[in-house]
Amino acid sequence: MRVDFAVLLGLFVALLAIVEAEDPYRFFNWNVTYGDIYPLGVRQQGILINGQFPGPDIHSVTNDNLIINVFNSLDQPFLLSWSGIQQRRNSFVDGVYGTTCPIPPGRNYTYILQVKDQIGSFYYFPSLAFHKAAGGFGGIRILSRPRIPVPFDEPAGDYTVLIGDWYQANHTDLKAHLDGGNKLPFPDGVLINGRGPNGGSFNVEQGKTYRLRICNVGLEHSLNFRIQGHKMKLVEVEGTHTLQTSYSFLDVHVGQCYSVLVTADQPSQDYYIVASTRFTSQILTGTAILKYSNSAGPVSGPPPGGPTIQIDWSLNQARTIRTNLTASGPRPNPQGSYHYGMIPTARTIRLSSSAGQVDGKQRYGVNSVSFVPADTPLKLADYFNIDGVFRVNSISPNPTGGGLYLDTSVLGTDYRAFVEIVFENTEDIIQSWHIDGYSFFVVGMDGGQWNSGTRNNYNLRDAIARTTVQVYPMSWTAIYVALDNVGMWNIRSEFWARQYLGQQFYMRVYAGTNSIRDEYPIPKNARLCGRASGRHTRPL
Repeated sequence: MRVDFAVLLGLFVALLAIVEAEDPYRFFNWNVTYGDIYPLGVRQQGILINGQFPGPDIHSVTNDNLIINVFNSLDQPFLLSWSGIQQRRNSFVDGVYGTTCPIPPGRNYTYILQVKDQIGSFYYFPSLAFHKAAGGFGGIRILSRPRIPVPFDEPAGDYTVLIGDWYQANHTDLKAHLDGGNKLPFPDGVLINGRGPNGGSFNVEQGKTYRLRICNVGLEHSLNFRIQGHKMKLVEVEGTHTLQTSYSFLDVHVGQCYSVLVTADQPSQDYYIVASTRFTSQILTGTAILKYSNSAGPVSGPPPGGPTIQIDWSLNQARTIRTNLTASGPRPNPQGSYHYGMIPTARTIRLSSSAGQVDGKQRYGVNSVSFVPADTPLKLADYFNIDGVFRVNSISPNPTGGGLYLDTSVLGTDYRAFVEIVFENTEDIIQSWHIDGYSFFVVGMDGGQWNSGTRNNYNLRDAIARTTVQVYPMSWTAIYVALDNVGMWNIRSEFWARQYLGQQFYMRVYAGTNSIRDEYPIPKNARLCGRASGRHTRPL
């Protein structure tokens, strides 16, 4: 049979175009070990990734495929989770125990992630036990594709700035303290990129502008961030371009990330970078140095002070953080083209946090349920139809007013529903909440008790879309979220002791079909544990 060369050439060119159009792959090989660290000047055991504390940054571009091979050289099971990465249709690799089997000591697991339709600043962290108190965290940055316009000029430099409270005690001792039914003590310090007072520096040149990606990776305290003598122009929050408002002080609550632009427009010398605790009677302060290349001298005197216990100040600042409706997101269309304020909500879910004693031990809960992990990851039990691991709707969608009790709490929701979630805080501390798998619109927050009439004051035009939100003492925060991502998703307090002692649950977003359009099959390399041991993942 004669084959036309022009036809063959055309087929080859078409095939080449398909191959070249595939989203790029980025490969990472990480070895997780213990190692000596000295963040506050005292030797302690840290969790290192490739010998680094904090761990290495992940640099990526929208839609990149990330192949991250993690070898666990610790003496305990280990998991990494990816805060803010939505894991579209793929909650199997979310990296929390409700979805993913731990990596046993001496073994490895390869995460296969895609940063699908995302941009912005995020971080990864260890999700099991109390490993987060020892390190194992690092920054994630997702750049826009080259042809997608960004609403500011490319900066001269791009820095990850990980801030957080820190304990000198070993993470195993802190876990044992909690297991004994106790609360955590007050932390020992505040770190900036894993270092204590003046331990790190950021180099700048006179007249140039730099991007700082600031994430609070701590365990329980909101921090105020500031740079001596410099303004910070906010440009992005957890994947959303913001109105470009300038701040001298910026509150960063636990689990949150912000991108700011800072111009080196002051006299050439060194300046303090400061992160200090908020809403605490004792103020802890961490510092680093902004170092001009032609600096005339080092910093001198005390670091500049900032806000401390002023809740109204923080609330008013939070209300100024809004979406830039004229900027493109990860796709070439304005972020504001999704008119969330015009979509009727299908249901309202009210979540009230509480603290109390169960069997004489300190516990925390949501709507009276204090979460206890099952013997099998919930996502695997759901996939393999294993009975007895959890019950759908084992947590009420509204506060019950009852005392705390233990259960493996799972809330059932419908795929493609558009819902209102209200976080209610009746305690006298600030709180911070995160939802895996989603970005949501923060439509309102205020003091007092939420009621249907408060909807009249919602921001239904340009509310910020993000993944972690604070709830002020004796206050509420309302969000809108489109449940367009099938899976089993963790909703948790970012106060890590509270999360560990039960202030979390899982939201099962259910489609009722087995279509790959709605959810990917279980990864072929998925680890199987608990009652899922011995089952088979899908064939190639």
